[in-house]
This record gives sequence, structure tokens and C-alpha cells, in this order.
Amino acid sequence: MGQKVRPTGFRTGIFLPWQSTWFAGKKDFAELLFEDHKIRKFIHGRYKSSGISKVRIERTREKVVVVILTSKVGVIIGKKGQEVEKLTKDLETLCHRHIEVKTIEIARPEVDAQLVSQEIAEQLAKRASFRRVTKRALETTMEAGAKGIKVQLSGRLGGAEMARTEGAMAGSVPLSTLRAKVEFGFTEAVTGQGNIGVKVWINNGDFLTEETIDGPDAKAGKVSKKPTRQNKR
Repeated sequence: MGQKVRPTGFRTGIFLPWQSTWFAGKKDFAELLFEDHKIRKFIHGRYKSSGISKVRIERTREKVVVVILTSKVGVIIGKKGQEVEKLTKDLETLCHRHIEVKTIEIARPEVDAQLVSQEIAEQLAKRASFRRVTKRALETTMEAGAKGIKVQLSGRLGGAEMARTEGAMAGSVPLSTLRAKVEFGFTEAVTGQGNIGVKVWINNGDFLTEETIDGPDAKAGKVSKKPTRQNKR
């Protein structure tokens, strides 16, 4: 039996930072965890086609800082920052806390696993051929400088009566190597025949070398090499 492990959770705390950084006691932990889920669900539902990759949440006693990593910063900020102000007020109404919204632009969406999966899902929703869409995603990501990419589609592909799973891969994607910077993305494509699950794995280099492609988690992923211990005689 194969034991599947999500690459993001596999590397969190070792090479990747946590998506929610705060501390709470046993009484408040469940409430704050559910509040994080509501914030992320609200933002993703409001900006479905805005290229949002991740939503990080940092908490202090005074306020909650929501950091949105997106490839389309202008859509979230709006004209003269009106959209951000409106989003902040809506989140404060939702959580009854002081909210501060920040945005970080993803300069290279071609090597972001979540954004690639969203792009594939959008094309599938427009009734594009899944083989053509998958091949185009592989070529675009590899040309952008990624070390490897793996795509897996599950559902009624091409309107078939029976659901099946098909995948494609280019380059190397070492899922069990912790030092490899493998990112994972998942999106559901809504079609007339049913939903199609889109999973994407992208290998963006090595955490311990300079080969890592710069991205939103690049600073968190850099690890200093310790000098080898020498025995004194």
C-alpha cells in the first residue's frame, strides 16, 4: 500500500514556515483555528480568479495581520486602495477583531504550484482538451526554470462516463527528499459533467544550494551549512 504524504506538510517546520504563526492556550486554540479557516475561505471565495497562492495569518494581542500572496496585486488593492479598505472592513465584521491586510506579489507564477493548478482548472472549465492543457503547463513551467513538474487529473476527463486518473511528468520531482523544494497545489475544476481534481507538484531546486528559484518562501527556505566537525588530536 502506498503511503501518500503532502509535500507542504512534510516540509513545514523543517524548511518551510507555518502558514499561521500565533500561539494560544487550549481554550482559545479551536476558536482561532476555525477563525483562520473562515478568513482563508472568505478571501478565496471573493477573489476566485485573482491568482491567490497562499494566505498567511499572523496574530498578536492587538491585531490580526493577513498576508495575501498573489500574482495580481492590483485586483486586490483596487483604485487608490479602495478594495483593500473594503476587504479589511469585511474581515473585521467577520472576525470582530482589528485586521491589517498586506499583499505580496508573486513575480513568477509559472513556478508556483497552486497558481499552475488554478490555470489548468480554468482551462478545463472552458472545455479545453485536458491533454493539451497538461502538456502546455509542463512546457511553460520547465521553460521558466523549474527542475521538474508533475500533474495529476482525476474525474470524468473529456466527458467520459467513468471517472479515471491521468498524469504527466517532466523533469525530476523527488517527493521523499526533504531538501528538495517541492511545492504542491490543488484546485477543483467545475465542469458540466462534474468536478475534476487538479494536483500539481513543482520542484524548484534545492534548499541547501544556490539553485533554489526565488519565490515567496525563498528566504524561509535558505539554510546555512554548518562546517564539518574536525577531530582534534
